[in-house]
Amino acid sequence: MKKLALGILPCFGLLPMAKAIAEEVAPANLESVEVVAVTPLQFGGVDINKIPAHVQTATAEKLQESQALSLADYMNRYLGSVNVNDAQNNPLQPDIQYRGFSASPLMGLPQGLATYVNGIRFNEPFGDMVNWDLIPNGAIDNMSLQPASNPAFGLNALGGSISINTKTGFSAPGHSFEAQGGSWDRHSEEVTSGWNDGTWGYFLDFKYFNEKGWRAHSPSEAKQGFGTLSWRGVKSSLDLSIAGTDNSLRGNGALPQQMLAYGRDQIFTHPDITRNRMLLVSLDGDTWLNDHNQLSGTLYYRRNKISTYNGDGSEFAPCSGDPTALCNGDDEVLQALGGGGIQADDAFEGGTINTSSTLQQSFGFALQDAIDHKIFGRNNHLVGGASFDHGNARYHADTELGALTGDRGVAAGGVLLQDSHVRLTAETDHYGLFLTDTLNLADKLDVTVSGRYNQSHVKLRDHFGEDLNGSHSYDRFNPAAGLTYAFMPELTFYGNYSESSRIPTPMELSCADPSAPCKLPNAFVSDPPLKQVVANTWETGFRGRLSRLLEGYVDWNAGFFHTINNNDIIFQSSGSVIGNTGYFANVGQTQRQGAELGLSGKFYERWRWSANYSYIDATFQTPFLSSSPNNPAADADGNIRVDVGDRIPGIPAHQFKFSSDVDILPQWTLGFDMNYNSSQALRGDEANLTGKLPGFVMFNLRSEYRFNQHVTLFGRVNNLFDREYANFGTWGNTGEVLDGVNAGLNDMNARFVGVGAPRAAWIGVRLTM
Repeated sequence: MKKLALGILPCFGLLPMAKAIAEEVAPANLESVEVVAVTPLQFGGVDINKIPAHVQTATAEKLQESQALSLADYMNRYLGSVNVNDAQNNPLQPDIQYRGFSASPLMGLPQGLATYVNGIRFNEPFGDMVNWDLIPNGAIDNMSLQPASNPAFGLNALGGSISINTKTGFSAPGHSFEAQGGSWDRHSEEVTSGWNDGTWGYFLDFKYFNEKGWRAHSPSEAKQGFGTLSWRGVKSSLDLSIAGTDNSLRGNGALPQQMLAYGRDQIFTHPDITRNRMLLVSLDGDTWLNDHNQLSGTLYYRRNKISTYNGDGSEFAPCSGDPTALCNGDDEVLQALGGGGIQADDAFEGGTINTSSTLQQSFGFALQDAIDHKIFGRNNHLVGGASFDHGNARYHADTELGALTGDRGVAAGGVLLQDSHVRLTAETDHYGLFLTDTLNLADKLDVTVSGRYNQSHVKLRDHFGEDLNGSHSYDRFNPAAGLTYAFMPELTFYGNYSESSRIPTPMELSCADPSAPCKLPNAFVSDPPLKQVVANTWETGFRGRLSRLLEGYVDWNAGFFHTINNNDIIFQSSGSVIGNTGYFANVGQTQRQGAELGLSGKFYERWRWSANYSYIDATFQTPFLSSSPNNPAADADGNIRVDVGDRIPGIPAHQFKFSSDVDILPQWTLGFDMNYNSSQALRGDEANLTGKLPGFVMFNLRSEYRFNQHVTLFGRVNNLFDREYANFGTWGNTGEVLDGVNAGLNDMNARFVGVGAPRAAWIGVRLTM
């Protein structure tokens, strides 16, 4: 806290000067007020300065100026307390973390951020994952990242919520074409078109992305489309939106650290293909019942089919008792699908092909009423509503035996395993009632109270036996209360307490038996019940704007947050190649607390800059015995003892980001950004017994030249100084995959790292009219 105070004092020192300037110079015009939604629906927002938490936002203009590949890429480079774990190693499949909570496409990772697009819950029904490749950049109008201060955002908002609103023909009229290309044969083309006549409007966005990839066997292709038909009346509006994607993404994952000597572009095993095909149809609108009462709602249908095809190593070998039969590592005879043992054969040893297909369909609605009225003569903003989300998932998974090829690919052997054959359907129903109220108690004091009641039902049906059959119900009321006090425009205090929760996903409920570990994302087994996770969060801090400095302004914030997760759920590894088998378990309490400092400003109408520092202390608060057989420090049973205060893996304690853009000429902008992450513990080392993944610093350069209002040339260089780094690490098992590659690579227990991309550059052109 001493360091935090020292960081705030320089800002306080400028307050008298800023106040004097404000008193001497009358404002020429009123400053615009930024309004942020306080519920999943985009209607009924409040002034961001009255929200008792540190909220970060981005606009379509900022996304375009940054030349970010995706919204996730933008968040990683510019927003405080956000970092990426590159476990998949695909640019469109990042594992985003905010304050130590994840929004990730990885099945099996605990999801702690609620994500919404136009008020529609975007966490997948089966595993609550967030597939970033389904959100086209060019269709985003604005986004906000809010901490866990408002339970109205429902399930998974343990660490916070991400709310995304898309463009319409009224918010983004005009037409553009953008094309770019460069390193790794990456190229993309995007067409957008928006129009309105005051009553009717449309917006269209189509994007194509393709690259060879910088690592071996890593091509990816993404086709994204989005369209909205809009109507605007005197007091009402309607938007009908349709979105579709067909993406084939290869992310060959982490690499054994021993293989780095052979090149960072190497891979362990391949292929690792994920195909996402989504269709989303939604209708949202609002109407003013009177001058102070706005009724709004949304209705949607979503269908997403996720198919995976993964080539992995195996430990299957001839049985010691009967060399003609094939056994697993425990010398148990493998059973083929349909029954019967499997004859030992070179075509069945060394590799497996794990496939899965998850067809998820969901529909739902939300309805809310926002009322502005006075209580005892004081302004009051009340929002109340209800939501319903139904999801059903049909999950199929199989493991096919195969043999490793010379480049560590897997040749299919044509035999499926009995134990890995899964045919499962899951249904989820989520009901929610929410209320949030902001009352102006005094001229400078605003108090906000909110709450949400969640009720969820999960049904599992096993179509290949009965072991996975189950029915689970959860319910909880989550409250929150906070206040803001504006001493002056340069200094505002905020404080908040909130509770939030998430329920175990169908995937976690189907993989919770320590005696029968499952393979992610394939084999599931019968389970004991898991408890829902409940988070208690305190947040407090100061913020403000120092106006009329160098013909501009400086926005600043300094705050502290403290979150305790009760009955937290983690994945316990049981070994195997790369540690991808295990089970989910409640492990008691975990803690994420820290401090945030932020500065951003604009000087002389030509220099824009921002700086963010975050300290995140993420630790386990309940002792437990963790299964980690690939960790060389584990005991004879493959366990490590986790004690109170051990750091949670994958979360760097220190993060610092700086960004600057300067208009060197009215038509030429040059900018760069810097990102520093400190060291982090490896997954599989929850007890912090082995060396950490080293910290790193990265620089990116960008530039834009506007010939006129219709033609713009732009380019960027990522990893400007070609730093070799890794932002993800885990303890894994190489099995016999590396046999014959080099005698020095045969250590089965190995550190696997998510290697960062080398220096790369792209150039593009944008045509607008």
